[in-house]
Order: sequence, then structure tokens, then C-alpha cells
Amino acid sequence: MTVTNFISEKTRIGKNVRIWHFAYVGDDVEIGDNVKIGSLAHIDYNVKIGENTKIEGQAYVPPLSRIGKNVFIGPAAVLTNDPYPMCDKMVGVTIDDGAIIGARSVIKAGVRIGENSVVAMGAVVTRDVPDNTVVIGVPATIRYTREEYDKKQRKWKED
Repeated sequence: MTVTNFISEKTRIGKNVRIWHFAYVGDDVEIGDNVKIGSLAHIDYNVKIGENTKIEGQAYVPPLSRIGKNVFIGPAAVLTNDPYPMCDKMVGVTIDDGAIIGARSVIKAGVRIGENSVVAMGAVVTRDVPDNTVVIGVPATIRYTREEYDKKQRKWKED
């Protein structure tokens, strides 16, 4: 069996990038160093991805999105770029450095996910998320700070 990816010739790929089976990477994408893109992920055209970012399988990153450094995007997360489908005017999602996007979350076009923020799995984000904040639910609402999240994570690891 032959495994194929589609990676545009117009894509700029940094050092030590790993793109897994059946992934799609469109035109004019910039991928920083040490990025991992999972199987069946779809990275559309004119997307910028910062270094040390991990995008899990089946994630969808639409045109015009900007993803910072050290970001994690969980499996099957969906970013959107058309706030009023079907419209010719589009705007991407911005995910700032250090953010975590949980599995199967959905982020509305034009939304900014702040630095070091966390979007819980399954959350539907319809408005900007401030820096260092954790959002949960449908629609996503602020639940606690990133500091509290990190404490919960450390405690969970110790148990």
C-alpha cells in the first residue's frame, strides 16, 4: 500500500517537521521548525504555524489562520474561517503561543485564543479567549486560570 500526503510545492517547511499519513497541506503555508502534523489533518492555504507546535490527526485548520509557537491542537479540532456561511469574506482563527486546543473543540472564525490559554475538549468557542484562561462548555465560558489548570494537571500526574 502506498501512503500519500498532499503537500503543496508552495509550502515552506522548517527543520525537523513531521507530517503523518494522509495529511493535506495547502498553498502558501509556513510551517516552523519541529512541528508535528497528524494523520488526516487538513491545513488549508495561507496558514502560518509556529515552531514546536503539534496538530493531532483529523484536525482542520482553515485558510488565513495563524498558529503560534508551542501550541497543541487536539484530535479532530475544527477551526473555522467563515462566520456567516456561505460568504466570500473570510477571516482565520488566531491561536497565540502556548495555547492548548482540546479534542473535538470548534472555534469560530475571527476568534483569538490568548497566549497560554486552554480550550477544553468539545468546547465551542464563539468569542475571544483572554491570555492564561481556561474555557469549557457550549458555548465556551471561562472556568479558571491557566495557573489553576497547571496545578490540577500536576496533581493528576502525582495521583
